[in-house]
Amino acid sequence: MYTSLSVAKQAVLAIGEEIKTSGLPPEICPLIFVFTGAGNVSQGAQEILNLLPHEFVHPSKLSELTDTSPSKVPVRGVNFKVYGCVVASEHMVERKIPGSGCFDKHHYYEHPEEYSPVFAKNIAPHASVLVNCMYWEQRFPRLLTIKELLDLRSSGRSRLQVVVDITCDKGGSIECLKKYSSIQKPFFRYNPENDSTEDDMDGDGILFMAVDCLPTELPRESTKHFGNALFPFLVNLANAKTLAEIHVPVRDACIAHEGSLTEMYKYIQKLREANASKTPLLQEREGMSNSPISTIVSLSGHLFDQHLINEALDVICAGGGRYRLATCKLGQSDDETSCADLEVTAGSQDALNCIVDKLAEIAVKGSNIRHRELEGSRDISESNENGIALEKNYQVLILGAGRMCEPAVRHLTSTKRRFRFREASYVDNGLVDECVSVVVASLYIEDAQRVVAGVPNASAIELDTSDTQNLGDCVSKANVVISLLPADLHLPVATACIKFKKHLVTASYVSEAMQALDKMAKEADVTLLCEMGLDPGIDHLMAMKMIDSAHKRGGRVQSFVSYCGGLPSPEAANNPLGYKFSWNPAGAIKAGRNPAVYLMNGQKIEVPGEKLFAAALPVRLRDTPAFALERLPNRDSLKYGELYGISKEASTIFRATLRYQGFSKVMDALGELGYFDTDLHPLLDPGALPVPDQPTYNAMLDALLLQMFHKMNEPEKRMMLNAGDRNSLSHALAYLPCCKNNPSAVEDAAACIRWLGLDALEQVPKSCKSIFEVLCKRMEEKLTYGPEETDMVLLHHELDVELNGQVERHTATLLAFGETAEGCSQRRPESAMARTVGIPAAIAAELLLFGEVKTRGVLRPLTAEIYEPALEVLKTMKLPLVEHVEFL
Repeated sequence: MYTSLSVAKQAVLAIGEEIKTSGLPPEICPLIFVFTGAGNVSQGAQEILNLLPHEFVHPSKLSELTDTSPSKVPVRGVNFKVYGCVVASEHMVERKIPGSGCFDKHHYYEHPEEYSPVFAKNIAPHASVLVNCMYWEQRFPRLLTIKELLDLRSSGRSRLQVVVDITCDKGGSIECLKKYSSIQKPFFRYNPENDSTEDDMDGDGILFMAVDCLPTELPRESTKHFGNALFPFLVNLANAKTLAEIHVPVRDACIAHEGSLTEMYKYIQKLREANASKTPLLQEREGMSNSPISTIVSLSGHLFDQHLINEALDVICAGGGRYRLATCKLGQSDDETSCADLEVTAGSQDALNCIVDKLAEIAVKGSNIRHRELEGSRDISESNENGIALEKNYQVLILGAGRMCEPAVRHLTSTKRRFRFREASYVDNGLVDECVSVVVASLYIEDAQRVVAGVPNASAIELDTSDTQNLGDCVSKANVVISLLPADLHLPVATACIKFKKHLVTASYVSEAMQALDKMAKEADVTLLCEMGLDPGIDHLMAMKMIDSAHKRGGRVQSFVSYCGGLPSPEAANNPLGYKFSWNPAGAIKAGRNPAVYLMNGQKIEVPGEKLFAAALPVRLRDTPAFALERLPNRDSLKYGELYGISKEASTIFRATLRYQGFSKVMDALGELGYFDTDLHPLLDPGALPVPDQPTYNAMLDALLLQMFHKMNEPEKRMMLNAGDRNSLSHALAYLPCCKNNPSAVEDAAACIRWLGLDALEQVPKSCKSIFEVLCKRMEEKLTYGPEETDMVLLHHELDVELNGQVERHTATLLAFGETAEGCSQRRPESAMARTVGIPAAIAAELLLFGEVKTRGVLRPLTAEIYEPALEVLKTMKLPLVEHVEFL
């Protein structure tokens, strides 16, 4: 009943905040959600669970959570989060013959009769909610039978309260599913004791949800996504009289034309005939010998857009075989592959072997066939004479192997694109495929090797960019260079790019030294595209799209407000600061104390750096989850009026950094205590100590509190002394200017000091040379992300536009969360910050590679030739923008 997916997620996040604060009823804890399968359906369901305070556990660890024996030490915090567990085939079945080897998924698919179900024994007793997302056929064991459910309940071992059966197979993998539910009445109650169902939710039994039209429940998001994808092709589609006149992407999607299946989709009729009312067993009896032989053939690759499925079915039929489609998973874009399992049956082993051998001929050349698996993708290096695609190879050199590099590498190497940004081009009847290889260069080869490990078309080299000759050699071999190095190292790279006429991309602000290269870059016909990350980067793309659109409609921009923050996700903001560092705390703190200037209602407001935290204000944003945020003015907002062309019309131009509420008060308190002091502190000066021992954190805190006491006026001193509680940290902090008359700020500051261990009796490391370094060292140790914790990026623009006497408020919001290891079994998970910086840089490289950006010189992404295609690609990269318009 929510108006959009983002609003629904807000509601879930609000529930998560309540769980974190008030906890769950003890009688239902631990609340464990078990997801079957790991495909797109399961991942979508997990995406919602991830909005709650949660922890994913391995199936083997479930019993530890639910163990209630007296000797078991209770798990702490089970009332304040939910648990998730993803189970795959190997957790649901076991070999009937003990000792017959480890679980083999392909063997299980071929011979399910050799396996016994164990889900009811090993998993079901621990599940509170079962979310069934897996594919199932009659030949596989059931997930949960009626008898197994009754046995669990009668033995008192069942914790199952809810079943969400997304597969909606009546009497299928969950045998007791008796009926479907509806959008209007999504739940019904099933009573295993009398095998009955009721529409109420008050009696005994298990709550079921089995809505078989769930995919239609996101009409706005679905319509917008598919509409945006189709819109550029509509004119061509409407005017085309024959299939040949339709652009390739839409032509390949035409299933039928003039009453007949098109060439690519003729396999549908074949599959329908093969899967007609006759069962595979009956087909075998009618058309084959008395001893038919069957096997499962797994095909993967571009099965449908390269006609491979058609060729495979023709081969089977020509060999006298029959087939049945067991499973099929479609790639959702031209960058992704599809997978299909065919049950192939022949009259003899020789005939079956012949079919499999011929299938191998249309698969990748030189590939091995294991368990009758085939890689069904073309080797496109064949000659153009047969109409096979030609390759055109590009190389991108990425300098720097930090976390931002990994998403960029994967994005650039993951596609064999066919002119993503423009119509396909043909050369002598051969379609040109543009392939990108990536070279990652780092001062430490191990870092670069870690980034490219397991990534196709990616390699690692060792490079010291201060070695201008080696740098020039590497740059000369590339088509585009991406520099993810620190900003002060970009200049020699840019100089080399100009020398060898190569384009450059950075995510850093344009410095004066970089801007000075503009003329040289233009003369060399080179583009130096900077500020192509998150902020700066995506913020430019969003802003210029909104502003240009307003101006084209004849509107006048009255106000431009922009907020951006890299934060822990709500469940990971589990410390008094509500913040964690994925980079150097010293740099983050210093960046947060830069002076700021902005325009508000026509008034220029300047904030000194030391007063920045005190200038923080609360903010609530539309289309964002229900957590409390605050905004800190961000440097010079006025220059954006010039960059965006609105300085002569806007009375408000304000850019701010987002933090969770309370962050600034705590940081302000630490600053007022003296923890930002970068001078040599007396307690760290060996000559000032009575003994040569290194001081403790506690001693430093005492010294700072004493220093604060000496700065007080006499009345305050008397009040503090008369209170008789000088040893109370909270009592002392109450006299800080930022904490006066603010008990919550006092307690938050005291909690942060204790959390960081600044009151500990441990010795301060000798490497710390100032009190500021002591603070940074402690933050580096304490405020880091745990292995399963994720970050969050939130970018929000508000644009007030006056048009024909009416004021419109246009908002655009980007909300992205980092990945967890659970969803990235084959690679390191990516943080939201890494993706929102690395992917825009990679997109910029694509635009330059494929000639979409014609402008030369030092650029920011402020023009339509950059922001239009870049935003289109971002929409496909799980970085969607939520846009809204309201009238003021």
